[in-house]
Amino acid sequence: MSPGAQYLKSSALSLYIVGVMELEIPIDESIYMPFLRELFIPINHRFSSIMVFKERGEKKWKRVEVNLKDHVNVPVLPSGLSTDYYDECFNEYLSKLAWEQLPESRPLWEVHIFNYPTKHVGM
Repeated sequence: MSPGAQYLKSSALSLYIVGVMELEIPIDESIYMPFLRELFIPINHRFSSIMVFKERGEKKWKRVEVNLKDHVNVPVLPSGLSTDYYDECFNEYLSKLAWEQLPESRPLWEVHIFNYPTKHVGM
């Protein structure tokens, strides 16, 4: 395992890459689940691997079966409220997300889908 990969999840550093994309139209599970399964996961074997320790304490990658529902988070909020309300919810959601650690028992990635209108993208 490369030195950079070892720091993805360690006591010294935990590295996350967070991308935020706002869409004008809510995205449906029938679109994103096949995309993740057929295109995203096959791009790199790290998307279907976990870190494990070898006998001498060295880390290595181990391929595992990916349960997409464990990696996709879609918050459920009341519908029909103001963009101000959804903006506040979105900001709180991102703040909370920044403090959470990914479980080591599954590959180190998640997708969060916020299907509510904010001030940046109206519906």
